[in-house]
Amino acid sequence: MKRKVLLTGAAGVIGNTIYRGLKEDGKYDIVGTDIEADNEQGIVQLDIADEQRLAELTQGIDTVLHFAWIKDHDDFLGKVLAGNVSGAYKLMEAAVQNGVRRVIFASSNHAMGYYKTDETPGPLDPYRPDSFYGLSKCYIELLGRLYSDQGKISSINIRIGNFPGDDRPHSERAGHIWISERDMLQLVICCIEANEQMTYLNLYGTSANSDNYYNIDYLEELIGYKPQDDATELLEQAKAGGADVRQDETIYQGGQKA
Repeated sequence: MKRKVLLTGAAGVIGNTIYRGLKEDGKYDIVGTDIEADNEQGIVQLDIADEQRLAELTQGIDTVLHFAWIKDHDDFLGKVLAGNVSGAYKLMEAAVQNGVRRVIFASSNHAMGYYKTDETPGPLDPYRPDSFYGLSKCYIELLGRLYSDQGKISSINIRIGNFPGDDRPHSERAGHIWISERDMLQLVICCIEANEQMTYLNLYGTSANSDNYYNIDYLEELIGYKPQDDATELLEQAKAGGADVRQDETIYQGGQKA
């Protein structure tokens, strides 16, 4: 029997890559949702604040991929906290009540963005959010930690790096945290299929970049993730071909200069 997977944010740049990839894979019964329905793609409507709708859509679901997000870096109380954090709580509650096995959350490198570029923070090192956006990601990772520690659900948080949704990174900084489309899809599948005993995991979502800020080598043994692409090689090829590559190296990993 196919695992039934619910994906929020299925019309977004990352979400749509995952949605299309899982449908093409054929091993999953995927339900894609977004704030507005897309009948052409088969994406159904879901407002993450609608508790009744969440209860309906999480019935019979094995794994939730939570990739929906209200994009507002400044209005923390009005949008980020009220929409994103509250919405994640409502989704988690519905998932627990309907017996969902695992929730996989699209976190961000910005949860750790105030580490300097010469540091290599591990996935369990103290949070260093670089913005209210990053702070909200920390909140939701900890929400998953709470539900996991309570024995209610398995929680995996992917701290996604740079995902432009095309064939290469476009700046020097992006080369440290970039992830390709095929690696993003592979990583999500590895998280879905990870051992049932894995009740909580934070990890960095990047390709096999030679100049990576993070050590992700252990993920092959842990969950079977074997990234295929290297941003450093692609940037070198782009420069050799005369492409424009932004010189945007910064002091901090999240992009802050000072």
